Amino acid sequence: MSKTTPEQNKALVLKAFDTLFNQRDYEAAARFWSDRYIQHSAHIEPGREGLFNLIRSAPASLRYEPGLILAEGDYVIVHGRFSGNGRPAAWIAADVVRIENGVLAEHWDVLQDEATQAESKSGLPMFGTHFPS
Repeated sequence: MSKTTPEQNKALVLKAFDTLFNQRDYEAAARFWSDRYIQHSAHIEPGREGLFNLIRSAPASLRYEPGLILAEGDYVIVHGRFSGNGRPAAWIAADVVRIENGVLAEHWDVLQDEATQAESKSGLPMFGTHFPS
């Protein structure tokens, strides 16, 4: 049974993501990620250190911007944008995180390059209200 509320879990994930991806404070981030962290992403090496090493190797310009966030029980899903990642397009991500004992314990993601207005068949942006410039 969950010991935290969905609202607490959402706040935890947002703080953890900001601490690691935007502030790059690895010491503080270690308090948010379990030392037994399970990584399901095809883009990231196993465990907490796999994730931290990926961010260490990313350009200093990397930024994470959260959008829609949903939580149920111990699971949180965040729709967000990773920009400044050294790739031609930002990544739009749906990150699914499982919380256990107050830390991020497990992660899955779905990543897609952000489409420009010219590339978008729907005519709508993939993230937020504006297309990337």
